Amino acid sequence: MSRICQITGKKAMVGNNVSHSKRHTKRTFEVNLFERKFYWVEEGCWIKIKVSAAGLRLINKIGLDAAIKRGLETGTLRKCTIL
Repeated sequence: MSRICQITGKKAMVGNNVSHSKRHTKRTFEVNLFERKFYWVEEGCWIKIKVSAAGLRLINKIGLDAAIKRGLETGTLRKCTIL
């Protein structure tokens, strides 16, 4: 499975290396991704999702239930493991 945040949809970006030589190569900027377990109060179960640092801040701001609904609406949350 690719490294994509299941809440925000963030994924790796491609950019240029800043170098003082004549080579022009590309580099990837990986997303700051974690695999976290959350207790989903509305469903009464533990779930495990891949979430970025920005996704963690979003969960803290709007709540887990609203963040999961947003992820399902945008299509980024397809599979969450229920523990």
